[in-house]
Amino acid sequence: MTRLNKPHKITLLFCMIFSMSAVGHEYDPENGQEINEVCAGCHGEFGQGGKGGEYPRLADMPNVFTAKQLHLFRDRKRPNLAMVEYIDERQMPDSDIQDISLYLEQIKLKTRLPPADENDPDFNAYARLLESKRLMQIPRAKGNIEHGKKIYRKECGSCHGRDGWGDLKKAVPMLAGQYTNYLWRQVEKYRKRIRIHDESEPDEELLLDFSDEELTDIFAYLSILDD
Repeated sequence: MTRLNKPHKITLLFCMIFSMSAVGHEYDPENGQEINEVCAGCHGEFGQGGKGGEYPRLADMPNVFTAKQLHLFRDRKRPNLAMVEYIDERQMPDSDIQDISLYLEQIKLKTRLPPADENDPDFNAYARLLESKRLMQIPRAKGNIEHGKKIYRKECGSCHGRDGWGDLKKAVPMLAGQYTNYLWRQVEKYRKRIRIHDESEPDEELLLDFSDEELTDIFAYLSILDD
């Protein structure tokens, strides 16, 4: 089965539009942090998501991708009842969308703590505790990892990155470091056409071509990339 990856024309166009709209707005990190205090109720203080993927990771996502999703929510083009009350244009104008998107992009989550000697006189337990809150590692998912790697590298890697960490310049989201349960839910939405996988090819049925077994293996592979 041969599948061809298509360029994300609309995504790139959105990058240009977003960049132009940002010219007259200077990023306000304090505003981004304040907005994130609301987001944190579901997505975590550091954008790490929560409840095993009921709420997705937002940290370190390309700011243009995050802004695009917020605009889709606000314009009711991406259905999500939980987001409706937070994304109304009066409550979240374009400047707020830019600030929170940039703020979240700059949050970097580690997958493990560096070694530390707790008996060292200079050991700071509180700093260590704060550092531990910025940890995130996806539990290993079931499936054939090697088979998933082969499919992913062939079909997904050119856009989402060889190792699944996305592409900041092209505003392509990471798949590694994202909850497996969340990825499954999005696949189902793509299959049902609730979401569009590639807006430059809205009639594309790429994800319908993958069997559940293939997707299980792909997600198994993705789940080890932050080990």
